[in-house]
Amino acid sequence: MIEVSLQRPRSLLDRLRRRGPRIVAVFSFRYDAHLVPDLLANVKPMVDGWISFDDRAGAGLFSDEPARRHALLSAARDIAARWVLAIDPDERLEARAASLLPRLTAGDDLAAYSVRIREMFAPDRYRVDGVWGRKWQYRIFRLPDGAFGPDTRALHGAWLPSDAGHKKRNTDLNLYHLKMIDPRRRAARRDLYNRLDPQLAYQSIGYDYLTDETGAVFETVTPERAYHPVHVDDGGLWMPDLRAVTT
Repeated sequence: MIEVSLQRPRSLLDRLRRRGPRIVAVFSFRYDAHLVPDLLANVKPMVDGWISFDDRAGAGLFSDEPARRHALLSAARDIAARWVLAIDPDERLEARAASLLPRLTAGDDLAAYSVRIREMFAPDRYRVDGVWGRKWQYRIFRLPDGAFGPDTRALHGAWLPSDAGHKKRNTDLNLYHLKMIDPRRRAARRDLYNRLDPQLAYQSIGYDYLTDETGAVFETVTPERAYHPVHVDDGGLWMPDLRAVTT
């Protein structure tokens, strides 16, 4: 189910021009529904509203991610949103994005901006050695005027439509991924993806690295790069429990 919530009314000029909100957050939730209130608290200072996809009625371990993402982007198009911030309930964008996004989204060109994905091992600490320090994705992008298709990869696909011709630009904004904080979740994530992708068709390096802490190096979130609200981890799994699945 898609739900649209706009927190900032359109100006009279935008209504006359039939222009929608400048930027909306888009996300889906299922096993992590309880994380949504803090996600909204995180993005409210940054966006004009949000569009969510309630996937709690989804079938199987993992529902069709490309379809969910395309539905969210299509809903953003339906309300004439110009830009999207693509995010998940277990992610938090650093607070200073609130002052940077208006500038990044001020232009009319078809641009996409990257963020650094920081895999958290504590609410204020993330890992930076090897592959851990090289993760980034395009999560802030303008919606194209013409038709666009989703990334059709069943796993680890991109939010950014690959066929729209975006001008790709980098930022140093941190997007903090909270799921990896608990070692049980790191192991469960490894086991889930080994089950979903046993031939490593979607990630050639595999998934065992998720629980390998050999040579781990960490950095601490500095006050100027902090995110809000402060995360207090509940120790929950936030994903399907394979021990309870018999087929």
